[in-house]
Amino acid sequence: MKAIFFGATKFSEDILTHLLNNNIDVGALFTIPQEFGISYSDTKVKNYNYSELEIVATKNNIPCYYIDSSQEGKITSDYSEIIESINPDVILIMGWYYMVPKKIRDLAKYGAWGIHASMLPDYAGGAPLVWAIINGEKETGITLFKLDDGIDDGDIIEQEKIVIGENDSIKEVYEKVTIASKNILLKVLQNISTIKFTPQDKSKIKIYPQRKPDDGEIDLTKTAKDLYNFIRAQSSPYPGAFIRTVDGKKLIIEKARIE
Repeated sequence: MKAIFFGATKFSEDILTHLLNNNIDVGALFTIPQEFGISYSDTKVKNYNYSELEIVATKNNIPCYYIDSSQEGKITSDYSEIIESINPDVILIMGWYYMVPKKIRDLAKYGAWGIHASMLPDYAGGAPLVWAIINGEKETGITLFKLDDGIDDGDIIEQEKIVIGENDSIKEVYEKVTIASKNILLKVLQNISTIKFTPQDKSKIKIYPQRKPDDGEIDLTKTAKDLYNFIRAQSSPYPGAFIRTVDGKKLIIEKARIE
């Protein structure tokens, strides 16, 4: 069983390392720089959860390729010949920021798979954990799914629910998601011949937007509970919730409690 891996985050690094430690054959790694073009921003954005995966690739003798993009976020690289030459069973998209075209997905026997940090079809789209905590959810989950033409709308392979504790910050929820993701993905890959794909009810998909650092500005008219959730949802390693001082500077609020 041979896989191709796409990733650019600490989540990607954790997943990739776990797979390599359990003898999953990764034929090539594709990644992006920490600052990159994306469709929802006029300027390059910074990946605050970035991991330099080339280090892992070099250590494990895996060919590593950087995906180029324009300032507007359009992919300018054509990497289909590289993937086709490897003839992978599956393409793993773990911690990625671009849509993967059908011509790439179809190069793998079992298609391209992603892990989304929600119980799809709930919280499709950008920053699902941040949105779930902001909205005061008491649980979330992960979904291993097969990528399709839309946003997080492909067939479901496996799911697992995860509790969001009352005092959990985004970092703690992220850690729970990472552990569950590693376990589920490895289990499915080790039993790939018995895999089943379950179509989503696409009428129930609600797509949440990506979030930018300026979206962390605190609205002090909100209730104490809403403010508490808003702050813990965007704490380290994310840019943070903030208020503006009289001279226009950001004062980041890393932690809060309700009296």
